[in-house]
Amino acid sequence: MSLQDFINDAISPWMNTEGDDSDIVLSSRIRLARNLDQVAFPTSDESDSMQRVLQHVEQEYNQQSFESFKQFQLVKMNELKPIEKRVLVEKHLISPSLAENTDTGGVLISENEQASVMINEEDHLRIQVYFPGFELSKALEQAQDLDDWFEERTRYAFDETRGYLTSCPTNVGTGLRASVMMHLPALTMTNQMNQIVPEINKLGLVVRGIYGEGSEALGQLYQISNQITLGKSEEDIVEDLKSVVKQVIESERRARQWVMQQSGVQLEDRIFRSYGVLAHSRIIESKEAAKCLSDVRLGIDLGLIKNISKNILNELMVLTQPGFLQHYAKKTLQPNERDFFRANLIRERLQLEQY
Repeated sequence: MSLQDFINDAISPWMNTEGDDSDIVLSSRIRLARNLDQVAFPTSDESDSMQRVLQHVEQEYNQQSFESFKQFQLVKMNELKPIEKRVLVEKHLISPSLAENTDTGGVLISENEQASVMINEEDHLRIQVYFPGFELSKALEQAQDLDDWFEERTRYAFDETRGYLTSCPTNVGTGLRASVMMHLPALTMTNQMNQIVPEINKLGLVVRGIYGEGSEALGQLYQISNQITLGKSEEDIVEDLKSVVKQVIESERRARQWVMQQSGVQLEDRIFRSYGVLAHSRIIESKEAAKCLSDVRLGIDLGLIKNISKNILNELMVLTQPGFLQHYAKKTLQPNERDFFRANLIRERLQLEQY
Protein backbone atom coordinates (compact mmCIF):
# COMPACT_ATOMS: atom_id res chain seq x y z
CA MET A 1 0.00 0.00 0.00
CA SER A 2 1.36 3.42 -0.98
CA LEU A 3 1.29 6.30 1.50
CA GLN A 4 -1.38 8.04 -0.57
CA ASP A 5 -3.57 4.94 -0.48
CA PHE A 6 -3.01 4.68 3.25
CA ILE A 7 -3.99 8.31 3.78
CA ASN A 8 -7.11 7.89 1.67
CA ASP A 9 -8.12 4.84 3.70
CA ALA A 10 -7.15 6.31 7.06
CA ILE A 11 -8.68 9.78 6.89
CA SER A 12 -12.44 9.96 7.24
CA PRO A 13 -14.01 11.46 4.09
CA TRP A 14 -15.60 14.35 5.99
CA MET A 15 -12.12 15.49 7.13
CA ASN A 16 -11.14 16.32 3.54
CA THR A 17 -13.69 19.14 3.29
CA GLU A 18 -13.78 22.58 4.90
CA GLY A 19 -16.45 24.35 6.91
CA ASP A 20 -16.78 27.86 8.30
CA ASP A 21 -13.75 29.34 10.08
CA SER A 22 -11.73 26.22 9.24
CA ASP A 23 -8.47 28.12 9.76
CA ILE A 24 -9.18 27.93 13.50
CA VAL A 25 -12.01 25.43 14.05
CA LEU A 26 -11.03 22.02 12.72
CA SER A 27 -14.26 20.21 13.54
CA SER A 28 -17.63 20.39 15.28
CA ARG A 29 -19.22 17.45 17.08
CA ILE A 30 -22.61 16.70 18.59
CA ARG A 31 -22.93 13.70 20.90
CA LEU A 32 -26.22 12.44 22.34
CA ALA A 33 -26.29 10.05 25.32
CA ARG A 34 -29.23 7.64 25.27
CA ASN A 35 -30.27 4.56 27.25
CA LEU A 36 -32.85 1.90 26.57
CA ASP A 37 -35.93 1.88 28.77
CA GLN A 38 -36.29 -0.91 31.33
CA VAL A 39 -32.68 -2.08 30.81
CA ALA A 40 -29.93 -1.76 33.43
CA PHE A 41 -27.45 0.98 32.54
CA PRO A 42 -23.88 -0.06 31.58
CA THR A 43 -22.46 1.29 34.86
CA SER A 44 -24.37 -1.47 36.69
CA ASP A 45 -22.03 -4.03 35.10
CA GLU A 46 -24.91 -6.39 34.26
CA SER A 47 -23.39 -8.25 31.33
CA ASP A 48 -26.64 -9.92 30.27
CA SER A 49 -28.36 -6.55 29.90
CA MET A 50 -25.55 -5.11 27.82
CA GLN A 51 -25.51 -8.20 25.61
CA ARG A 52 -29.22 -7.64 24.94
CA VAL A 53 -28.50 -4.05 23.96
CA LEU A 54 -25.77 -5.13 21.56
CA GLN A 55 -28.02 -7.76 20.03
CA HIS A 56 -30.85 -5.24 19.65
CA VAL A 57 -28.61 -2.78 17.83
CA GLU A 58 -27.23 -5.50 15.59
CA GLN A 59 -30.70 -6.72 14.67
CA GLU A 60 -32.26 -3.31 14.07
CA TYR A 61 -29.49 -1.12 12.65
CA ASN A 62 -26.56 -3.14 11.32
CA GLN A 63 -26.17 -2.67 7.55
CA GLN A 64 -29.14 -0.30 7.51
CA SER A 65 -28.91 3.00 5.60
CA PHE A 66 -30.02 6.44 6.70
CA GLU A 67 -29.93 9.58 4.55
CA SER A 68 -26.48 10.99 3.73
CA PHE A 69 -24.74 8.73 6.25
CA LYS A 70 -25.61 5.77 4.01
CA GLN A 71 -25.03 2.29 5.41
CA PHE A 72 -24.07 1.68 9.03
CA GLN A 73 -21.73 -1.19 9.88
CA LEU A 74 -21.55 -2.76 13.35
CA VAL A 75 -18.07 -3.39 14.73
CA LYS A 76 -17.73 -5.37 17.96
CA MET A 77 -14.83 -4.66 20.28
CA ASN A 78 -14.18 -8.36 20.95
CA GLU A 79 -13.53 -8.90 17.23
CA LEU A 80 -10.80 -6.26 16.99
CA LYS A 81 -7.09 -6.42 17.62
CA PRO A 82 -5.66 -3.89 20.11
CA ILE A 83 -4.09 -1.85 17.30
CA GLU A 84 -7.39 -1.75 15.40
CA LYS A 85 -9.19 -0.42 18.46
CA ARG A 86 -6.50 2.18 18.94
CA VAL A 87 -6.94 3.32 15.34
CA LEU A 88 -10.67 3.84 15.93
CA VAL A 89 -9.86 5.91 19.02
CA GLU A 90 -7.39 8.02 17.06
CA LYS A 91 -10.03 8.66 14.41
CA HIS A 92 -12.44 9.72 17.21
CA LEU A 93 -14.93 7.04 16.14
CA ILE A 94 -14.83 5.46 19.61
CA SER A 95 -13.64 6.54 23.04
CA PRO A 96 -10.73 5.00 24.98
CA SER A 97 -13.32 3.80 27.50
CA LEU A 98 -15.28 1.86 24.87
CA ALA A 99 -12.07 0.28 23.55
CA GLU A 100 -11.64 -1.31 26.99
CA ASN A 101 -15.09 -2.95 26.89
CA THR A 102 -13.97 -6.17 25.24
CA ASP A 103 -17.08 -8.17 26.16
CA THR A 104 -20.16 -6.15 25.21
CA GLY A 105 -18.82 -3.01 23.51
CA GLY A 106 -19.53 -2.14 19.92
CA VAL A 107 -19.86 0.75 17.49
CA LEU A 108 -22.02 1.47 14.47
CA ILE A 109 -20.00 3.43 11.91
CA SER A 110 -21.57 5.17 8.95
CA GLU A 111 -20.18 4.63 5.48
CA ASN A 112 -18.80 8.19 5.32
CA GLU A 113 -17.57 7.95 8.95
CA GLN A 114 -19.31 11.22 9.75
CA ALA A 115 -21.47 9.45 12.33
CA SER A 116 -20.79 6.71 14.82
CA VAL A 117 -22.88 5.21 17.59
CA MET A 118 -20.98 3.79 20.53
CA ILE A 119 -22.72 0.88 22.22
CA ASN A 120 -22.35 0.09 25.93
CA GLU A 121 -19.84 2.78 26.75
CA GLU A 122 -20.98 4.85 29.76
CA ASP A 123 -24.49 4.76 28.29
CA HIS A 124 -26.20 2.19 26.06
CA LEU A 125 -25.95 4.48 23.04
CA ARG A 126 -23.77 7.48 22.38
CA ILE A 127 -24.69 8.98 19.02
CA GLN A 128 -22.07 11.33 17.61
CA VAL A 129 -21.96 13.35 14.41
CA TYR A 130 -18.99 15.33 13.05
CA PHE A 131 -18.81 18.28 10.67
CA PRO A 132 -15.70 20.07 9.38
CA GLY A 133 -15.10 23.62 10.61
CA PHE A 134 -17.48 25.65 12.74
CA GLU A 135 -20.74 23.92 11.83
CA LEU A 136 -22.40 23.18 15.17
CA SER A 137 -25.94 23.97 14.01
CA LYS A 138 -25.64 21.63 11.02
CA ALA A 139 -24.17 18.92 13.23
CA LEU A 140 -27.05 19.31 15.70
CA GLU A 141 -29.66 19.05 12.96
CA GLN A 142 -28.08 15.88 11.57
CA ALA A 143 -27.66 14.35 15.05
CA GLN A 144 -31.32 15.04 15.86
CA ASP A 145 -32.41 13.37 12.61
CA LEU A 146 -30.24 10.35 13.38
CA ASP A 147 -31.60 10.24 16.94
CA ASP A 148 -35.18 10.25 15.60
CA TRP A 149 -34.30 7.35 13.29
CA PHE A 150 -33.03 5.34 16.25
CA GLU A 151 -36.07 6.19 18.35
CA GLU A 152 -38.38 4.71 15.71
CA ARG A 153 -37.18 1.23 16.75
CA THR A 154 -35.86 1.84 20.27
CA ARG A 155 -37.69 3.01 23.39
CA TYR A 156 -35.47 5.37 25.37
CA ALA A 157 -35.26 5.83 29.13
CA PHE A 158 -37.01 9.20 29.51
CA ASP A 159 -38.62 11.14 32.33
CA GLU A 160 -41.11 13.95 31.64
CA THR A 161 -39.47 16.15 34.28
CA ARG A 162 -35.79 15.25 34.00
CA GLY A 163 -35.56 14.42 30.31
CA TYR A 164 -33.29 11.66 28.97
CA LEU A 165 -31.89 9.51 31.78
CA THR A 166 -28.16 8.81 31.68
CA SER A 167 -25.53 7.00 33.71
CA CYS A 168 -23.82 10.26 34.71
CA PRO A 169 -26.03 12.95 36.33
CA THR A 170 -24.22 15.69 34.38
CA ASN A 171 -25.71 14.32 31.14
CA VAL A 172 -29.32 14.07 32.36
CA GLY A 173 -31.75 16.26 30.42
CA THR A 174 -30.88 16.60 26.77
CA GLY A 175 -27.99 14.14 27.05
CA LEU A 176 -26.19 16.46 24.65
CA ARG A 177 -22.48 17.22 24.52
CA ALA A 178 -21.58 19.79 21.88
CA SER A 179 -17.91 20.42 21.19
CA VAL A 180 -15.50 22.06 18.79
CA MET A 181 -11.86 21.24 18.11
CA MET A 182 -9.87 24.46 17.81
CA HIS A 183 -6.32 25.25 16.73
CA LEU A 184 -5.18 28.10 18.98
CA PRO A 185 -1.41 28.56 18.50
CA ALA A 186 -1.28 32.35 18.88
CA LEU A 187 -3.31 32.39 22.11
CA THR A 188 -1.02 29.65 23.41
CA MET A 189 2.18 31.47 22.37
CA THR A 190 1.05 34.67 24.09
CA ASN A 191 0.01 32.76 27.25
CA GLN A 192 -3.56 34.02 26.93
CA MET A 193 -4.99 30.50 27.16
CA ASN A 194 -4.06 30.50 30.86
CA GLN A 195 -6.51 33.37 31.33
CA ILE A 196 -9.15 32.24 28.83
CA VAL A 197 -9.65 28.69 30.15
CA PRO A 198 -10.82 29.75 33.67
CA GLU A 199 -13.20 32.31 32.13
CA ILE A 200 -14.67 29.66 29.83
CA ASN A 201 -15.12 27.33 32.80
CA LYS A 202 -17.13 30.00 34.62
CA LEU A 203 -19.63 29.95 31.76
CA GLY A 204 -20.42 26.27 32.26
CA LEU A 205 -18.09 25.12 29.49
CA VAL A 206 -14.95 23.01 29.71
CA VAL A 207 -11.67 23.00 27.80
CA ARG A 208 -9.97 19.66 27.20
CA GLY A 209 -7.27 18.13 25.03
CA ILE A 210 -7.53 16.39 21.67
CA TYR A 211 -9.01 13.14 23.05
CA GLY A 212 -11.38 14.71 25.55
CA GLU A 213 -11.39 14.37 29.32
CA GLY A 214 -7.98 13.81 30.87
CA SER A 215 -6.01 14.40 27.66
CA GLU A 216 -3.56 17.19 26.94
CA ALA A 217 -3.69 19.87 24.25
CA LEU A 218 -1.21 18.40 21.78
CA GLY A 219 -0.35 20.67 18.87
CA GLN A 220 -2.21 23.62 20.44
CA LEU A 221 -5.48 21.78 19.74
CA TYR A 222 -8.21 22.40 22.31
CA GLN A 223 -11.66 20.87 22.61
CA ILE A 224 -14.30 23.22 24.04
CA SER A 225 -17.63 21.72 25.09
CA ASN A 226 -20.65 22.24 27.32
CA GLN A 227 -20.94 20.80 30.81
CA ILE A 228 -24.60 21.51 31.60
CA THR A 229 -27.36 19.51 29.91
CA LEU A 230 -30.26 19.80 32.38
CA GLY A 231 -32.68 22.73 32.17
CA LYS A 232 -31.65 23.87 28.69
CA SER A 233 -32.84 22.90 25.24
CA GLU A 234 -30.44 21.38 22.73
CA GLU A 235 -30.63 24.55 20.66
CA ASP A 236 -29.83 26.78 23.66
CA ILE A 237 -26.81 24.66 24.59
CA VAL A 238 -25.45 24.92 21.06
CA GLU A 239 -26.11 28.66 20.83
CA ASP A 240 -24.31 29.28 24.15
CA LEU A 241 -21.30 27.33 22.94
CA LYS A 242 -21.32 29.08 19.57
CA SER A 243 -21.29 32.47 21.29
CA VAL A 244 -18.19 31.62 23.30
CA VAL A 245 -16.41 29.96 20.36
CA LYS A 246 -16.97 33.06 18.22
CA GLN A 247 -15.22 35.14 20.87
CA VAL A 248 -12.31 32.70 21.04
CA ILE A 249 -12.02 32.79 17.23
CA GLU A 250 -11.84 36.58 17.29
CA SER A 251 -9.26 36.48 20.09
CA GLU A 252 -7.09 33.99 18.18
CA ARG A 253 -7.23 36.13 15.04
CA ARG A 254 -6.21 39.24 16.99
CA ALA A 255 -3.41 37.29 18.66
CA ARG A 256 -2.13 36.12 15.27
CA GLN A 257 -2.07 39.69 13.99
CA TRP A 258 -0.29 40.90 17.13
CA VAL A 259 2.36 38.18 16.95
CA MET A 260 2.99 38.96 13.27
CA GLN A 261 3.36 42.67 14.02
CA GLN A 262 5.49 42.31 17.13
CA SER A 263 7.57 39.24 16.33
CA GLY A 264 7.22 38.71 12.58
CA VAL A 265 10.78 37.55 11.89
CA GLN A 266 10.92 35.39 15.03
CA LEU A 267 7.57 33.83 14.15
CA GLU A 268 8.68 33.10 10.59
CA ASP A 269 11.89 31.59 11.94
CA ARG A 270 9.93 29.36 14.32
CA ILE A 271 7.55 28.23 11.56
CA PHE A 272 10.27 27.42 9.03
CA ARG A 273 12.46 25.72 11.63
CA SER A 274 9.49 23.48 12.47
CA TYR A 275 9.00 22.78 8.79
CA GLY A 276 12.68 21.85 8.52
CA VAL A 277 12.40 19.48 11.46
CA LEU A 278 9.40 17.74 9.89
CA ALA A 279 11.00 17.58 6.45
CA HIS A 280 14.37 16.19 7.55
CA SER A 281 14.09 14.43 10.93
CA ARG A 282 14.87 10.74 11.09
CA ILE A 283 13.48 10.35 14.62
CA ILE A 284 10.71 12.47 16.17
CA GLU A 285 8.57 12.04 19.29
CA SER A 286 4.83 12.66 19.23
CA LYS A 287 4.91 15.89 21.26
CA GLU A 288 7.60 17.45 19.10
CA ALA A 289 5.79 16.37 15.95
CA ALA A 290 2.53 17.90 17.21
CA LYS A 291 4.24 21.18 18.06
CA CYS A 292 5.95 21.39 14.66
CA LEU A 293 2.75 20.46 12.80
CA SER A 294 0.92 23.21 14.67
CA ASP A 295 3.59 25.74 13.64
CA VAL A 296 3.42 24.65 9.99
CA ARG A 297 -0.38 24.84 9.93
CA LEU A 298 -0.14 28.37 11.37
CA GLY A 299 2.37 29.23 8.65
CA ILE A 300 -0.06 27.96 6.01
CA ASP A 301 -2.96 29.95 7.48
CA LEU A 302 -0.83 33.12 7.60
CA GLY A 303 0.28 32.66 4.00
CA LEU A 304 3.93 32.14 4.94
CA ILE A 305 4.04 28.55 3.67
CA LYS A 306 2.51 27.88 0.29
CA ASN A 307 1.73 24.82 -1.82
CA ILE A 308 1.01 22.61 1.19
CA SER A 309 -2.49 21.38 1.97
CA LYS A 310 -4.27 22.97 4.94
CA ASN A 311 -5.41 19.47 5.87
CA ILE A 312 -1.87 18.46 6.76
CA LEU A 313 -2.42 19.15 10.47
CA ASN A 314 -5.68 17.15 10.49
CA GLU A 315 -4.06 14.28 8.61
CA LEU A 316 -0.76 13.99 10.42
CA MET A 317 -2.16 14.53 13.90
CA VAL A 318 -4.09 11.31 13.21
CA LEU A 319 -1.55 9.41 11.11
CA THR A 320 1.35 9.90 13.52
CA GLN A 321 -0.47 8.50 16.54
CA PRO A 322 0.75 5.10 17.84
CA GLY A 323 -2.14 3.04 16.48
CA PHE A 324 -1.88 4.36 12.93
CA LEU A 325 1.90 4.11 12.91
CA GLN A 326 1.69 0.43 13.79
CA HIS A 327 -1.13 -0.08 11.32
CA TYR A 328 1.04 1.51 8.62
CA ALA A 329 4.10 -0.50 9.65
CA LYS A 330 1.95 -3.66 9.84
CA LYS A 331 3.57 -4.70 13.10
CA THR A 332 3.81 -3.83 16.77
CA LEU A 333 6.36 -1.07 17.38
CA GLN A 334 8.32 -0.17 20.47
CA PRO A 335 8.38 3.57 21.41
CA ASN A 336 11.76 4.23 19.74
CA GLU A 337 10.59 2.39 16.61
CA ARG A 338 7.44 4.52 16.53
CA ASP A 339 9.58 7.67 16.63
CA PHE A 340 11.48 6.40 13.58
CA PHE A 341 8.35 5.47 11.62
CA ARG A 342 6.67 8.75 12.59
CA ALA A 343 9.55 10.78 11.14
CA ASN A 344 9.61 8.66 8.01
CA LEU A 345 5.86 8.97 7.45
CA ILE A 346 5.95 12.77 7.89
CA ARG A 347 8.80 13.13 5.41
CA GLU A 348 6.95 11.00 2.86
CA ARG A 349 3.76 13.00 3.40
CA LEU A 350 5.55 16.30 2.79
CA GLN A 351 7.16 14.90 -0.33
CA LEU A 352 3.70 14.11 -1.74
CA GLU A 353 3.04 17.87 -1.85
CA GLN A 354 5.78 18.24 -4.44
CA TYR A 355 4.03 16.08 -7.02
